[in-house]
Amino acid sequence: MRKSLFALICLITLLIASAALADAPYWVELTMEEQTALAEAGETILSPIYTVPEHVRLLINVARQEIGYTEQRGNVTKYGEWAGNPAAEWCAEYLCWCVDQVDQRYGTSLLNRVYPNYGARNIGMRWFLREGRYISRRGTVPGYGSQWLIGSEENIGKNGYIPQPGDWMFFALGASGDTTHVCMVEYATRRSDGQVLVHVLEGNKPDKVQQTVYKLDEENVLGYGTVFDLADVVLKAGCEGVKVTNLQELLVEASYLSETYVTGTYGTHTTDAVRAFQAQNGIEQTGVAGHETQLKLQRYIIQYRRDNPELWAVVDEDE
Repeated sequence: MRKSLFALICLITLLIASAALADAPYWVELTMEEQTALAEAGETILSPIYTVPEHVRLLINVARQEIGYTEQRGNVTKYGEWAGNPAAEWCAEYLCWCVDQVDQRYGTSLLNRVYPNYGARNIGMRWFLREGRYISRRGTVPGYGSQWLIGSEENIGKNGYIPQPGDWMFFALGASGDTTHVCMVEYATRRSDGQVLVHVLEGNKPDKVQQTVYKLDEENVLGYGTVFDLADVVLKAGCEGVKVTNLQELLVEASYLSETYVTGTYGTHTTDAVRAFQAQNGIEQTGVAGHETQLKLQRYIIQYRRDNPELWAVVDEDE
């Protein structure tokens, strides 16, 4: 009887482990304990919306190797020392250190190109925003407006984006709304009750590197710095960054703006150009490049290029 019971327990354990293994992500090597825990919790790992690039796999692996690292007396860490402030609040320093380690070990160039190098409040989030790779969890970006996945007719809305592997998740832990914490996404899961959970790697939690799980609708989460450019955002006077530059280049191509004013800053000339485009396309003339304006401008340019074959690039067969 005991042998049969033991065999049954072993079989159940094996089935649970096998089910977990079937859901194992290709971009990170989960331990058998992690896989079994996911299966027992009824969590299914969600497939990313894009193929996870090799540099993200390397970064997650490096970050996982630091799990358990604990700060020394006085809040001192090797991450803070690397960043120039040994006793810094080190959640961002941990992530930036990991990015630098990937660059050093594998010859990549991620720091300040794919990910920021920073240690102060708001700087990381603003860096991603300027790079055109930030998605707000709350549905709108302060100073900008609503967002939508590129080409989509619908706004993303609150909790509408599931963060992807390698994304950085920014928190506001106070009433000011400033970013006071950051961590990196390993993967997301869905429970049997439909709840989406985000599994992350984070430093300074509260004194060590840990794996943590947050609900997708965690109120303290501001938004995500994304690996890829996935979403567009309302643009208006005062906005800056890659998205503004992209808009200005389209306005130049459509002959609404001079190349002189492709500056990455949404100023008076850009406002006037947007207003002129809106006037000729049946859109309320606000000078704000909202969802409708941007989609119509993008479609206008696509049609303009189709109608003007002389603009098509000619590729030499020897190239």
